[in-house]
Amino acid sequence: MQSIDVQAQITNGMPGFLVVGLPDKAVAESRERVRSSFYAMGLSLPAKRVAVNLAPADVQKEGSHFDLPIALALLGAMEVLPRDELARFAALGELALDGQIASVTGVLPAAIDAVSRERGLICPAAQGGEAAWAGPLEIIAPQSLLVLINHFKGTQILSQPAPATPRDDAPSHADLADVRGQESARRALEIAAAGAHNLLLV
Repeated sequence: MQSIDVQAQITNGMPGFLVVGLPDKAVAESRERVRSSFYAMGLSLPAKRVAVNLAPADVQKEGSHFDLPIALALLGAMEVLPRDELARFAALGELALDGQIASVTGVLPAAIDAVSRERGLICPAAQGGEAAWAGPLEIIAPQSLLVLINHFKGTQILSQPAPATPRDDAPSHADLADVRGQESARRALEIAAAGAHNLLLV
């Protein structure tokens, strides 16, 4: 799993909000979700040139899980939250227009990567238990962007989530829906199953 560095800069110039670094349609649309989330909290982007860079720039970025990192990078650039504190965490999550943080795919692989990099993880509240399976790491799992800001400001401290317990109604057989990451391998299995093809695993 490749780590993406989300950088934000606010400068004088023609007001605008630009996301660069090979974003796909879902990533580009994060501008409106982030802007609406800020508005729901009573914040607004300054009437300046806002640039967000997703580095490395030569890697295609896809998915709505970049919403939360982009919002955090902007909050750091606006000096709402301390940049040095945000730099200790990896983050992923999709923002609703009211600032709620929705679940996304890839939380467990992101948590495992955060452990290897000795960072904490910020993820949706519904997936804090999933992230806790990765091992010893600091996890912040807020329900909304406002709750996350309050946590960093010390007015609403969130507790460390416990590892999620397996569901009692979970099927006993293996299910591809339980696999996180491994997109190429999953796709190969799905194509082989759909077409009744043979498959060789090396």
